[in-house]
Amino acid sequence: MAWFALLHRVLTRATPVGRKAAQKVPFAAAPLIGITARDLDEVGAERAPRLTGASDGLPQLADGGVIECDGVLWATGYRPALDWIDGLELDGRGLPAHERGVSTGVPGLFFLGLPFQFGLTSTLIGGAGRDAEYLASVLAQ
Repeated sequence: MAWFALLHRVLTRATPVGRKAAQKVPFAAAPLIGITARDLDEVGAERAPRLTGASDGLPQLADGGVIECDGVLWATGYRPALDWIDGLELDGRGLPAHERGVSTGVPGLFFLGLPFQFGLTSTLIGGAGRDAEYLASVLAQ
């Protein structure tokens, strides 16, 4: 998989050719894997209604409930639908303003899997790990 290594290392926001390529990459991605509600149930994942806000720093649900947690992993699907987040700047493609997945406008908000988040491979399973590792280091600070 030499081609993947080339794409993964060269086409990034850290290189001039990568920054140029980032401007031309389409933002829509195709699903690579499928996970069903049954799959989630089998591993004990807890699903909740849509988050609508915060109450005393905790996620507030559409049904009025509150979740006590340390963090929220929010899967928006294959098309960003983020315009409802107050204070979040979106670019012309509907993607959030960020630096390597760290929101530049909303403190404490992070993204993973954005098109060309750091590199061309950011939306691929084999490439998202680099972005996840970076965000984990930011969160650990």
